[in-house]
Amino acid sequence: MSKYVAYIGSHTYIGKSKGITILDVDTEKCSMTKREEVPVFNSAYVMLSPDHRHLYSIADDGIVTFRIEKDGSLTRRGISTIRGMRGRFLDIDPSGRFIAVAGFHDGKTTVLRLEEDGMVGEITDGVFDQGMGSIAERDSQPHVSCVRFTPDGNYLCSVDMGLDHIKVFRFDNQTGRLAVALILHCNLQSAPNQIVFSHDGRFLYVVSQMANSISVYSYYDKGTYPVFELLQKVPTVGKRSLSSSVTAALHLDLTPDDRHLLYTSAGDNCLGMFDRDQETGLLTHRFSLPVSGRYPKDFVLFPDQQHVCSINYEESSLTFFSINYEKGLLVMNAAPLKIDQPNSGVMLCLD
Repeated sequence: MSKYVAYIGSHTYIGKSKGITILDVDTEKCSMTKREEVPVFNSAYVMLSPDHRHLYSIADDGIVTFRIEKDGSLTRRGISTIRGMRGRFLDIDPSGRFIAVAGFHDGKTTVLRLEEDGMVGEITDGVFDQGMGSIAERDSQPHVSCVRFTPDGNYLCSVDMGLDHIKVFRFDNQTGRLAVALILHCNLQSAPNQIVFSHDGRFLYVVSQMANSISVYSYYDKGTYPVFELLQKVPTVGKRSLSSSVTAALHLDLTPDDRHLLYTSAGDNCLGMFDRDQETGLLTHRFSLPVSGRYPKDFVLFPDQQHVCSINYEESSLTFFSINYEKGLLVMNAAPLKIDQPNSGVMLCLD
């Protein structure tokens, strides 16, 4: 049986977390147990390298690179500055030669080179968003919350939830330089938060935090510019949830087979699922059910795709569920696990 390990990144300014918690994964019981913690100042996001030999973590002072040892333990190799405030999201281009950072606090999109030995190298480009948003307080200024390379590697999408738009940069995969190709405007006060592309590269999915919705776009590269067409917009919460609490759609991802889209929602503190038509890209809602924790900021799907771990930031916990795709149900299958201020997580097969 394959052996798996999970890495959970946490904020360290509240609670007792040191930064990254390493957990051993029981794939039969679909649960996790703590192994050790690795110090990182405010690990806001963690990501695996394409070859699964390195783990990258956002920290207060840049991006920390770890080598993943054969037993899943981590060896710190160094830290690389992004010349800006702490990032919120990472993505690696399809060639595996560049890593992009979303700057939530300063509205900056940064691209850095990845060296052949896995280390994060020099900054190749950095662009600050400018302007005022449509929402008072924290959302009235630029906040880049997510960056994603298009699957063809031709563009980098930068999601600014403060300015309610997605800036699409043409990406030079030789130099790592950016040039604005398109701005995809979202509804005012919708606060687009995260995006994901289908694995075939034909569709884009956008979750909007304040609109509590997921938008579906078709995508193709016309050569001179990218083309995005809005196909569908679906709510992430029902009328009952909207009337009873303040809700915020947070995270989304597709299952590896592209047949389902999972998402999380704070306020009602739910994990939901849509069935996905693989030909049209359109979504059909199946369920939205409680995760037994507050502010589910992320989730990790187990390798069997039948179980999921919800990462609950305000509850400082991980909760575990089996997914019944046919009946549209979540069933808790393990006791909650205490981890202070968890932000994001990834799972790795050690075989």
